[in-house]
Amino acid sequence: MEKFDVLVVGAGPAGSTTSYRLACAGARVLLVDRARYPRDKPCGGGLTMRAVRLLPFSVEPVVEDRASDFTFGLDFDHRFERRAKAPLVLLTQRSRLDEFLAGQAAEAGADFRDGTRVSDLEVTADAAEATVGSSRVQAHALIAADGANGTTARAAGIDDDRDYGVALEGNVPHDALDPETYRGRLFLELGVVPGGYGWVFPKGDHVNVGVGGWAREAPTLRGHLSRFCREYGLDEGRLESVRGFRLPLIKPKTELARGRVALVGDAAGLVDPLSGDGIYEAFLSGRLAAEATLDLLEGRAANLEPYAHVVRRSLASQLAAAWGAKMALDRFPRLTYTAIRSPYVWKAVESLMGGEVPSPGAMRGFRRASLKVIAGIARAAGNPGKAFAET
Repeated sequence: MEKFDVLVVGAGPAGSTTSYRLACAGARVLLVDRARYPRDKPCGGGLTMRAVRLLPFSVEPVVEDRASDFTFGLDFDHRFERRAKAPLVLLTQRSRLDEFLAGQAAEAGADFRDGTRVSDLEVTADAAEATVGSSRVQAHALIAADGANGTTARAAGIDDDRDYGVALEGNVPHDALDPETYRGRLFLELGVVPGGYGWVFPKGDHVNVGVGGWAREAPTLRGHLSRFCREYGLDEGRLESVRGFRLPLIKPKTELARGRVALVGDAAGLVDPLSGDGIYEAFLSGRLAAEATLDLLEGRAANLEPYAHVVRRSLASQLAAAWGAKMALDRFPRLTYTAIRSPYVWKAVESLMGGEVPSPGAMRGFRRASLKVIAGIARAAGNPGKAFAET
């Protein structure tokens, strides 16, 4: 039987960064993924600078574009632009990003095995055992990082009950459009899908186009994507790699750890309900899981359950703000769009995405300005036409 300190199942951003941190600290880590790398994953591939700041190494080798310009639209009828003082989002492809992150973990000392399945998992009070490929493996701790459709959590006896959003995306090659229109700019179209939005993200040789919303919108997403392409003048016939995916959303009672098992990233449902982005949460949960695991291995903790409390405390402000904004956008799209146009709100968004503040709850300097915006929305609610006139 092969023995390790930690078995990490899933080599996406959460699993690989957890493995990297543990390996750098001297832990014996086995990182396993059933896919053969490089492998692609449905995702817009945007890394906010807030997320990048969590990494202990540079992702420069896989960056294809940088976005400091943003175009916001409302139901293809109204539009405004904002420019940040510095790039807020780095654009990459998940096939390249994930291979790079797994490579960083391997270089740090983790044993990375791709194209390998994990089965026959058994978890006791002292260890986790599983069949990894053709080998039987034992570890002191288990990190479930196998994504929204992973099975590790349930196999370990953890209730991973979550809500879901859905999205559909595809790529349009540069030879089918004018790349300069999209270079360095993100397009976000609000009010086109209930519970979500549409987007265009620039990449090195194509643009990524997608729509997402509530889970109930799954049967209609193809129609939403078709309309999005028409309205943006994109040739739907040139769409490549069209695929749909689920966005796992944590519930108040979702279990994040039990005994010597912890869930990270998408496997834990750690996706922002407003943006659908989960890479910041993946990096954050990876760091927190590594810290909790080292506490366990070094005898400072009896299990990984303290990790769950730290994650919830770290993300509480963000999740509350995101759910509030998501419901406002869904119910009052025009008023929300008007609020987003406020320079005060943009300043807050820029500071959050840029990593200048760690969470919405930390933006105390914007409290007075935010109250002004909220008061404006309240006044507009009595006369929506007047509030929207300037758009």
